[in-house]
Amino acid sequence: MGKSSTLSITNNLKELRARRNLTQEDLAQAVGVTRVTINYIENGEYRPSLELAFLLAGFFGKTIEEIFRVESLGGRNAKNK
Repeated sequence: MGKSSTLSITNNLKELRARRNLTQEDLAQAVGVTRVTINYIENGEYRPSLELAFLLAGFFGKTIEEIFRVESLGGRNAKNK
């Protein structure tokens, strides 16, 4: 497990936020992070901690899997793990 991760994780955080007419700053304040953190997550430049993923899911009334999706797992489909 010493190798770097080969998971490709995407999210629909921007869409969920837009549906509620929230700014990145609004969402950041609601879950206790900076606006920059929300921006990085939305753009796939940062993977949130498990704690933050749970906070985001709870805020939107979704499961983590409804917000974050694994697109690939080291060349294997994530379902075949």
